[in-house]
Amino acid sequence: MDAVLHDLALHWPLYAAMPFIAALIGYVTKRVAIEMMFRPLDFIGIPPLLGWQGVVPKHGGRMAAVATELLTANLLDLKEVFGRIDPVVITSELEQPLLRAVDHIAREVLAEHHPRLWEVMPTLAQEMLIKQVQASAPRLVRDFLDDVRENLDEVLDVQHMAVQRLTRDKALLVRLIRETSRPEMAFIARMGIYFGFGLGLVQTIVWAFTREPWVLPAFGGVIGLCTDWLAIKLIFVPREPVRLGRVILQGKFQRRRAEVARQYGELIATEVLTVQNLLDAVLRGPRADRLAALVERLVSEAVDAQAAFAKPVVALAVGGPRLRQMKHAAARKALEQLPDTARYAEGYLTEAMDVAKMIEQRMLALTPLEFEGLLRPAFRQDEWKLIAVGGVIGFVVGELQVLLMLG
Repeated sequence: MDAVLHDLALHWPLYAAMPFIAALIGYVTKRVAIEMMFRPLDFIGIPPLLGWQGVVPKHGGRMAAVATELLTANLLDLKEVFGRIDPVVITSELEQPLLRAVDHIAREVLAEHHPRLWEVMPTLAQEMLIKQVQASAPRLVRDFLDDVRENLDEVLDVQHMAVQRLTRDKALLVRLIRETSRPEMAFIARMGIYFGFGLGLVQTIVWAFTREPWVLPAFGGVIGLCTDWLAIKLIFVPREPVRLGRVILQGKFQRRRAEVARQYGELIATEVLTVQNLLDAVLRGPRADRLAALVERLVSEAVDAQAAFAKPVVALAVGGPRLRQMKHAAARKALEQLPDTARYAEGYLTEAMDVAKMIEQRMLALTPLEFEGLLRPAFRQDEWKLIAVGGVIGFVVGELQVLLMLG
């Protein structure tokens, strides 16, 4: 005992520093583990083994699929979302751009497919024809919305769209997970300090009595391993509140359910399920041909309705085959014009659909296990590697301490 006290008196600054160095090991290993989850976006090193890619971007496809499955199965009802769109309001919002688009399409199709008839037609007759076609536009919009709502699953594959969006943009997937888990990441780093300091006190006592060179690196490795594992567990466990006297224990992520739901809903609404992204998925997604068929049918019906009063004359002047070509061309041009036309109603559509609010409300109704599934996959993938890195860093720092103590 006298030898221990003598050594403590002789090397007290080093002994005093041990718990703080252990706390530093705990903090540094946590920060490294956190950054390794998200960085780098692309593999750096010599593939396949010598190097690293962030866990989230590396498994982006799988994580995007998990997130999207949760989104489409539990958080989003697209029929309800589209059902919030009022045909009267959106027709009013689109009135002027719609009239311009109809004017442009009608003139272009007639001039392209029957230039002789269009050229000899008096200007007044041309304008009357255009006005007649424009008059049918509001009803066409209402019919289009009704048909899209009734056949939503046939024209829009939202799961494919969301997975493609998140997989293609790795930075977006990283931001989605990082933003919703930022307090949890800070919690992990803080826990590294507290756990590390506690283990450091034990390490100091063991070293004082043994002076064994293996003590410091062994404790450093244990600190790195255990604090990583324990901090990750404390994020999610316990799922339900556990009361211990006046203290209530619950996983930090579970406690922040309301805040996470709001953040997640806003991020999905502003980055993934935007009006432009949904429209792009409808026009260019795997089911785009079905939308094209729907538009062609509606345009064909509208043209037939407008020409009904003079159908024999129209058929004689234009000819059946050419009339069908004109309908097809009008439908194709209408699809081409759709993104530019819809842009004028983007504000209304975003507000009316209110995707963020729907996701937030439904997230609050998830079971604790379902809610955990939002973030848990980000930690589960290659979790052992992150914990192992923490252990290695702790071991190396412990070995450096030995050199310092015995040097």
